[in-house]
Amino acid sequence: MTKPSGNPRGRPKGSKNKVRKTKDGTVKNPVGRPPGEAAVMKEYRDRMLNSPRSLKVLDSILKAAMDDEHKNQAAAWKIVVDRIMPVSSFDKLAGSEKGRNAIQINITGVPGVEVSAEAPLEGDFEPVESQ
Repeated sequence: MTKPSGNPRGRPKGSKNKVRKTKDGTVKNPVGRPPGEAAVMKEYRDRMLNSPRSLKVLDSILKAAMDDEHKNQAAAWKIVVDRIMPVSSFDKLAGSEKGRNAIQINITGVPGVEVSAEAPLEGDFEPVESQ
């Protein structure tokens, strides 16, 4: 049997060394595309969840949110509310608009008031000479 010309099919020999597994069992390929923002955020989230100090961080944020004398109370409120009630959940409730934010402006007149364009304006004025 003759060897086929060109590149053989399948995984190239020696490429197993370039692919390594991480602690959580996922395969990490250092040869491929560099990690993007999603990978960085996943790594940061995993690091925060696995840190023994993350509980202290959460406690201090909640303590600041409940303390009326704390100088960063408003920032703590924003952090807590952004996690409890994300804006995207309110976008889903506006399903009639098909997920788009809409601004509606209604202009109505005041009943019983008539505006006349022919009414003369009273006041003092000086004529301007044209050049």
